[in-house]
Amino acid sequence: MSDAIATAKRALRAELRERRQLHTDAAREAAAEGIQRQLDTLVDSLGVRSLSCFLSTPTEPGTREFVDGAVKRGLRVLLPVTRTDGLLDWAVATPDFDITEGMFGLPEPVGELLGPIAVNDVDLLVIPAAAVDRRGMRMGWGRGFYDKTIGSMEGCPPVYAVVYDSELLDEVPSDLHDQPVTGVVTPTQTVHFAPARR
Repeated sequence: MSDAIATAKRALRAELRERRQLHTDAAREAAAEGIQRQLDTLVDSLGVRSLSCFLSTPTEPGTREFVDGAVKRGLRVLLPVTRTDGLLDWAVATPDFDITEGMFGLPEPVGELLGPIAVNDVDLLVIPAAAVDRRGMRMGWGRGFYDKTIGSMEGCPPVYAVVYDSELLDEVPSDLHDQPVTGVVTPTQTVHFAPARR
């Protein structure tokens, strides 16, 4: 990664982190409700039976209500668990799953771990992002877990990143290893991008 791209990413991430800290509890609640509506519609439109989804942190657009609802509807939901080698293990969400603090302070499920290849069986990946641009390029938080996951999948299913409305930008800095997404879900809309070559 070039120094200019790395510097641009660092600066944008810092700005986005700061903006997320400023959201009120009411704004976060409204965002979580909007995300749940958008993801429910997306799942129905794609005929999804199995998906992966992340457990949101307190400052991220909320996904926990969506995960709870999807499990109750009988969908198989895989939740990520970080590993020291930069890959993700997966655990199946259950109606009463426990959450613990994983690496980097991220919320992660407690339960039987499936290996990294378990995600190859899902119909949809719902992933976090710091921002997404209108070309479908996603900027994560810099650890590369999802870029590695998406880049290693054969026959990768649709990938949708979840962000606040203000984080859908005209352009984000990107490098060769950065993976594009199929679409973006915000509290008020779902945007689909032209298919990207993987």
